[in-house]
Amino acid sequence: MRYFLELSYNGKPYHGWQNQPNAISVQEVIEKALTTILGEKISIMGAGRTDAGVHASQMFAHFDSQMAFEKEKFLYKLNSYLPLDIAIHDIFRVHDEAHTRFDALSRQYLYRITTKKNVFQFEQSYFVKKPLDVDKMNAASKILFDYEDFQCFSKSNTDVKTYNCEIMKAEWFYKDDELHFVIKANRFLRNMVRAIVGTMVNIGLGKIAVEEMHSIIQSKSRSEAGFSVPAHALFLTHIEYPEDIKK
Repeated sequence: MRYFLELSYNGKPYHGWQNQPNAISVQEVIEKALTTILGEKISIMGAGRTDAGVHASQMFAHFDSQMAFEKEKFLYKLNSYLPLDIAIHDIFRVHDEAHTRFDALSRQYLYRITTKKNVFQFEQSYFVKKPLDVDKMNAASKILFDYEDFQCFSKSNTDVKTYNCEIMKAEWFYKDDELHFVIKANRFLRNMVRAIVGTMVNIGLGKIAVEEMHSIIQSKSRSEAGFSVPAHALFLTHIEYPEDIKK
C-alpha cells in the first residue's frame, strides 16, 4: 500500500532534504522513525529536494508499507518519535502508482527579506541594509512570464533534461515589516529561486536595470545572473496534486 505524508520542517539543522553520506538530512530522520515504528525497512520519496538550511511549511513524501493503521494514533506516535523541528500533519492512502515528485502539478516558494534589524527575525529572513525599490523588483518579476528556459538561474553542472519551467505566479509584497517574494511554477531547477531573488535584489538596489532581466535570461549563463541569496529565508510553502490522487 502506498501512503502520502504531509509534513513541515525547520531546515536549519539539516543538510537539505535528501539523504547525504556524511551529513544529516530530513529524509534520513523520517525514514529512521518510520522504520522503527512500522518494524520494516522504509524508504521515502519527497516531492522535492530542498537545499541545506531551506525550510518547508508544506512538503509531501510517499512510502510503501504492508501495514494498515489508525491514522490519529499513528500520527501521534510518529510525531512523538520525531524531533521538534519536523512535524507530520497528515497521512493518507493513494493509488499504488502515485508519486509525490512526478505527480505534483505545481510548487510554491516564499522568500522573506527584512530591511530592519530584528533580533527575532534574522534566523528565518534575509536582512538587507539598504532600501529596495519594490516597484522595479515587481517589474522584473513580470518578465519571468515571457520565458520558459531558466538555465541562467540553475546551479551549474545540474543533471537535468530540460531547463524549461512554467512560471504561474511571481510577485513581491510587504507583510508587516517584511518584504515577501512568492513564486509558483510547475517545477524548479536547483538553486533557481535563490538566484532569481538575488538578481531582483540587485535590481531593487539599482545595481542593474529592470530591462537587463531579458538579456540575463536569454544568456542562459549562471554567471550573468545575480548572487544566490542565503538559504535560511527560503520556504517551500505549497504543493498541488490532482484531486483524484487519493485512494
